[in-house]
Formats: sequence, structure tokens, C-alpha cells
Amino acid sequence: MGLSTAVTTCPLCEAMCGLELSLDGGRVTRIRGDRDDVFSGGYLCPKGTTLGRLHDDPDRLRAPVHQPNARSAAAGAAQPVTWTEAWHLTEELLRTAIDTHGRDSVAIYLGNPNVHHLDGTLFAKPLIRGLGKPKVFSASTVDQRPKEVASGLMFGTTLSVAVPDIDRTDLVVLMGANPLESNGSLATAPDWPGRLAAVRDRGGRVVVIDPRRTKTARAADTHLAIRPGADALLLAAVVTELERTGRVDPGHAGEWTVDLDEAIASLAAFTPESVAVRSGVSPDEIRSLAAQLADAKSAVVYGRIGTTTQRFGTLASWLVDLVNLCTGNLDRAGGAMFTKAAAGAANTRGTPGVGRGVRIGRFASRVRGLGETMGELPVAALAEEIDTDGPGQIKVLITVAGNPLLSTPNSARLEAAMEHLELMISVDPYVNETTRHADIVLPPPSPIQRPHYDLAFTQLAVRNVANYSPPVMERDPDTPEEWEILARLAAFAQGLGPEADPADVDDLMITTLVGAAVADETGPVHGRDATDLLAELAPRTGPERMLDLMLRIGPYGDAFGAVTEPVPLGLDEEGRPISVPPLSLNELEAHPHGVDLGPLQPRLPEVLRTPSGRIEAAPPEIVADVRRLTALLDDGEDGSLVLVGRRDLRSNNSWMHNVEVLVKGKERCTLHIHPDDAAPLRLTNGELCVVSSRVGQLEVPVELTEDIAPGVVSLPHGWGHNQPGTRLAVANERAGVNSNLLTDEDDVEAITGTAVLSGIPVEVARA
Repeated sequence: MGLSTAVTTCPLCEAMCGLELSLDGGRVTRIRGDRDDVFSGGYLCPKGTTLGRLHDDPDRLRAPVHQPNARSAAAGAAQPVTWTEAWHLTEELLRTAIDTHGRDSVAIYLGNPNVHHLDGTLFAKPLIRGLGKPKVFSASTVDQRPKEVASGLMFGTTLSVAVPDIDRTDLVVLMGANPLESNGSLATAPDWPGRLAAVRDRGGRVVVIDPRRTKTARAADTHLAIRPGADALLLAAVVTELERTGRVDPGHAGEWTVDLDEAIASLAAFTPESVAVRSGVSPDEIRSLAAQLADAKSAVVYGRIGTTTQRFGTLASWLVDLVNLCTGNLDRAGGAMFTKAAAGAANTRGTPGVGRGVRIGRFASRVRGLGETMGELPVAALAEEIDTDGPGQIKVLITVAGNPLLSTPNSARLEAAMEHLELMISVDPYVNETTRHADIVLPPPSPIQRPHYDLAFTQLAVRNVANYSPPVMERDPDTPEEWEILARLAAFAQGLGPEADPADVDDLMITTLVGAAVADETGPVHGRDATDLLAELAPRTGPERMLDLMLRIGPYGDAFGAVTEPVPLGLDEEGRPISVPPLSLNELEAHPHGVDLGPLQPRLPEVLRTPSGRIEAAPPEIVADVRRLTALLDDGEDGSLVLVGRRDLRSNNSWMHNVEVLVKGKERCTLHIHPDDAAPLRLTNGELCVVSSRVGQLEVPVELTEDIAPGVVSLPHGWGHNQPGTRLAVANERAGVNSNLLTDEDDVEAITGTAVLSGIPVEVARA
């Protein structure tokens, strides 16, 4: 095969870094940043250098695994089976279980990796439809769901998230975000260190609001050590202070906003003085922050996981946008702006400026009555839906690229609930803490064996870009594409038998999508012959065929030949008009380092998809929850410790712990505690302590640090390996502890049901 070089986009986090891979005889010998990538310009983090190691990992499954009696004491050894055997076995097991218990007994859990590649993003939908309205759970309700819902209620679609225009801002305020170690999230950008440094180099300021003095906080001009869970209080006080000082000025966004006065009035009780004790931020610091945001030439508040995984996550997410709106920084350069993605964005389809909006709570979970969001139930309800008897009890669980036994609350209860399942099927490359309970595990190809386009993250990027990467390596012999695995499962669920052809599912999907495109009176191919368009998409199949369609009917697309002139993009940073050739997948293939679609441009009002055609500044569901926040003002501090999470640049949830180069060195799974809190407990560096919550306890080494606020302790998430039956040799040697043994499935955010993972009351004692 010889020596060769290939470029691709890293699929391991949201940063979309371009990679250059050196190959020798089918092996990756070196990975470095692609210096010609239009977005990352050569930047990469330690995770990106390990794609070759992930591909070669001896623990990665190359064939399906059958695990007889996986959830019982009589569990036998896991047995590899051929793909033909796997299809027949899976079809028989699924058909029998559905016939016995009904479709209402089926649930599916979608892990975070699904949004990092085309197969999972596009083909989870036909699987869900094929299962016939299953109970759907995902990692989103332990992550970003409050931000999606707040954005949807305000702007009309859940991915109309206003991202920080970090490259042009004069002041950036980061709340509950640590992008120097997480690489950013819901604000896709490679090289956050360089981008934040550039803010300061051009005379701007960086403010970090976080209970921990993180790596990002250490690089900032100001760090405010807020109490966990108080972000909504602080932001509400900023809005009230802006109103008191006559500095509310929404700028041009005000023309497209309704009920701003109602939103501001609902926050009147939250003054800098009233929130100071509970937030841990002084009145003077709050007033100064409000003044800085109002006076800066451009400014932006950006909130991330610390603001979404708390008891007031949706309120905090709404208030981030409300502060940006009140200071005139929504939809303007250097503020919070809306990406205009090349493909797949709901806010580029249909009639510009108006739409159906977002509805939540259309149905509820069986046991606790937790409301739906985006067609999903909160994953905090998963265990009880399995272990509680009665009609609709979950008996069949399908997991796709997920590890909920490490990533969801009260892992011990979910672990115990597994024995109530009649069938579990997992699509996953590993036998991990969750998939060890599966009757059958169906492994997809490795990341470098499949094409890549970030359909979700290009909708959240701080600059408009499009980058497609073909597979770097051929698939293993007989290994199907992941979309084919998901399509077969969909066909099995529909009763089409073990010989069902995934191509039939694929053809049905593309025919439906093309039909919708030609029927869309606002679209660029309205009235065209669907058969002609399908012919032009040939001979592509699967996700690449769908991607080509979405690109060609997208805002920069060639509309199947109808657009021949360059597509205008607006103005560049110097104010000059810029344009790009009409896009198709062929066009992206001709530009392996990506196509730069220019800086973010103002998009109001066309970005809106609300029924009113306006920014809904005071969504009723959110304003009604302000009363709950008001009650927090009367809560005094009782001196108890609260737990927060933390990230590490070499880790990504539970994915990356089986790569030696990423986990070697100093112990990372430790409890951070301030010396002032450790002293009365007689805790010293390195000794074991016991951490307890309402639902569980664990033992973990102590790490004393002044980089955490007194009264707060911190554990990283995604650890807790070394479980019987797993095949993770490296991870099991450095098992760490599972922080979700302490999180409480009964403690959820009121509007979305998102699990509370930040600010958990705990007790700490010597082991």
C-alpha cells in the first residue's frame, strides 16, 4: 500500500479540527494538525493525535459479539459471531421480544457520539420510526437540553443557538465553561486558547464565572467564583441593574422582539444586593459586570455545561440570551450571532422569519410524569421506567454509541434495573460498562473508516464553514457501514425479516427527502422532477447521498444546476464583499481542507422560526419558572459541601480512557477540595476519602487545591471502569470512580427534566 497522506476532520469533540494523517501500509504512523484547514489552521489537541491508536486498539470489536444470559448470574462468556449469524439472531430476538411485550416496551438510548458522524445523525431517525414510537432517551438530557429548549422557545428552532462571535468581540464572559480543557461546546471553534488570547491581544477582556479556577479562568482578566447553581441569580441581577441604570438597549434586535418589558419586569426581585449572598458574587462585582457589558464596543455572554446541568438550567440559558439582547449584543458582530450552516439547518428552510416554533411536554414518562422535549424523555427516568412494573414497562433496550451506566444519574439503580430487561441490543465498538449487559453487540467501523461531515456542529460554529472528509482507510472485510447496521435494525423492527436489505431503507429515506424538497414552495428546487434529482444524486448512497442533497438545496447550494454564479456571503472582516462557488458534495470533495463561508453575518429576522415572527423574550414556560428562582433568594447557606464536575483536555466523557497515551501519568480521578474544607475533616493530599450523597457513596483520593471555592468539591465524570465483563484493558487499569453513583435521578431541572449534575449536596469524610 506504500506511504501516503490523507486529511480528515477530527470526530472526537465539537472543535472540528483538521488533521493530516501519515499512512504506511494501512497503518497510521503520524497525525498532526492540517495547517491548510480553513477553520483550525493546524491546531489540534492531544485527543486528535490518537485516531490511529483508537483504530488499532485490540479491545475494539471487529465482529459482533453474542453474550448469552448477559444480565443474569448465569451469564456465559461473550462469543464472537459472524455478521450473518448476528443478523439472524438479532432479528429473531427483537421480533420475539416485540411480539411478547409490545412496541410500548421498547426504548432506545442515543449516546453523544451519534452527533459526531453522519451515520448516527441521519439513520437513528428511521430506526426510531421503525421501532414504532419507542421511548427515546439520549445524552442530551444530561448535557445541553436546557439551552436547546430556551433557544427554541425564543428563536423558533432548538439549534438556533446564538454563539459567541469570539473572533471579533471586545468582551467575552464565560459562565460554567472551560473551553481550554473541553475545546468548547455549543460554540464550535478550534483553538480556543488562541482565540481567547487574541481577544486580550486586541485590547479586549475575558471574564470567567465559575466555582473553580479552571485553566480558562487562569487565562482570564477576571475570575468570579460563583456558587454552583446560582448563574440564573447572577444574570437576573445583571438584567435588573441594566434596567435600573437605563442601559437596556437591544439595538436593531429590538425591532424583532416582543415582550422584552415583561421579561425584565419578571426579574425585579433580583438585585445585586439580593443575590449576593446566595451567588457568592458581591453587589459591586455584579454592578461592574453589568456596566462592562453595556459599555463595551461589543460583548457577549456565553454559558455552557455548568449553566445547563443545574436546577435552573433553562432559566440560566434564557438569561444568557436576555443579557445579550438587553445590551444590544444579539445578532451583531462581536456579540452573540447565528451560524448559517451549509446543510441541515432548520433555520434555513421554510419561510424565512416565521415558523411553527417549539413545543414541549407533548407527552410524559410513565412513572413520574416527566415531560417530553424534542421527542425524548429525560434520561433521569430511564431506570424507573425499566424497574417499575406495569403496562408500558421497558423490556427491550437498544443503545447506540452510548454508555448510560457511566453518564446518567444514580448509576447503581440503573445497573440493578438491567436484570428486568428481556432484551438489550447495542451498537458500539466496545464491550464497556453498559454494553456488557447486551445480548448482542454490533460494532461499527472505526472513525477513520467512514466519511465525515459535522452536520450538527457546523450549525453551531463561530465561523461559517463546510468540510467533508472521505474515509481514510477501507473498512474491515465484511464489516457493514454503521448506517447499514441501523437500517437493518429498523427493517427488523418493521418485521421485514433477517434478509432485509438496508438499501431499501436508504432509498425510502432519500425518496422522501427529495419529495419534500420539490414540494417546498420556499425551496430552491420547488416543482422540479424528483426522479431527475434522484438521478443526479446517483451513484452515491447512504448518508453521503443525503448530505449531497442537503448541500445542494442549502443556502449556498447549486440547486442542482439552477445556481451557477458565485453565492454572496456578505462582508469579510475588512468590510469587503465575499462569495463562494455554489456548493455540492463534489465541490467539497474538491476542497479537502474545507470551504470558508466567511464570518458570521446578522440574520434577523430571517433566522426566526417562531409563530409570531419575533424573538419571544418572555416565553411563558420560562417566565413561570422565575417564581421558583425567587424562592432561592430565601435559602441560606447551611455550610454543606456541594459537588461539581470537571473536564480534562485528554478526556472526552467515557470515550478516551482506553488509550494509554491519554490516561498515563498523574492520577486524574481525584476529589478536588479546598484546604479550608479539608482541615476540619483531617484530610490530606492523596489519602482516600468517602463522598456520600442521598443515593450513594464512593471512595476517591483527595487532592487539595485553592483553585476551587470553599464549600465546593469536584470530581471528573466518565470514569468508573474495571467492571466485570468489560473489555477495556487500559481503562480498567486506571478505573477511577463513577461520579454518577452520587447524582440523584430524582433531582431534575423543572422545565426539561435534565439531570442535575452540578451543585449536588454531599458529605465528605476520611475513609
